[in-house]
Amino acid sequence: MIELTHIEKRFGDNLVLKDISVEMAEGSVTALVGPSGGGKSTLLRCINLLETPTSGKIHLGDEEIEFAPGRKIGWQQIQRLRRQTGMVFQNFQLFPHQTAIGNVMEGLVTVLRWPADRARARAMELLEKVGMAHKADAWPATLSGGQQQRVAIARALAPSPRVLLCDEPTSALDPELAEEVVEVLSRLAREGTTMIMATHDLRLASRVADKVIFLDGGLVVESGPPGKIFSKPERERTKKFIASLSATHVSDYEI
Repeated sequence: MIELTHIEKRFGDNLVLKDISVEMAEGSVTALVGPSGGGKSTLLRCINLLETPTSGKIHLGDEEIEFAPGRKIGWQQIQRLRRQTGMVFQNFQLFPHQTAIGNVMEGLVTVLRWPADRARARAMELLEKVGMAHKADAWPATLSGGQQQRVAIARALAPSPRVLLCDEPTSALDPELAEEVVEVLSRLAREGTTMIMATHDLRLASRVADKVIFLDGGLVVESGPPGKIFSKPERERTKKFIASLSATHVSDYEI
């Protein structure tokens, strides 16, 4: 269970998340959608404390952290929560001086102190899962964007996190390469991987997510199953957002 209670986030005088309270069940996939600047990525980054909420509470697994203005959160507490999450970034962020398998092994060896043989076996298992075992010894610069993102997903999964966080995992890719990543994430969802993703790609959200949360202006405007949110939204703001999509894009969504 992941529970966010009354989460607020300020950058100076700018309140970017406003009293967010949501729950995500174990084994579920939640998509955060909405216009740019609506708070999707900030909320995602607050979950693993890449951004520290100004106030509110995060409950993730066995960890619970309460935030308040001026309250300092200890580094060990941050690390305990963060180690339950794996993060997939928009721009991959692979280590350029490491091969694909080296990227997946790195956290296991340097952070978790696994022996190299065990880390290599785990890395190969995950590269196989994302369809990249044949590129285990390739350097990131020689891989396509879709291939780099699949390696990044394997790296995020390496320590067996409780939840996989994906920040716009397909937005840097052209449609053909994005489809490779959508297929990998779909397979992980079918296997019961808990995921939360911030995305502009409603095809990804409709194919993979069990629940969609529409954010605008730092507020949860509406939430529900993808079919309901994309086909029969209740809120006027949600309707306007969906209507702003081109007819071509909407026809691609499996709603």
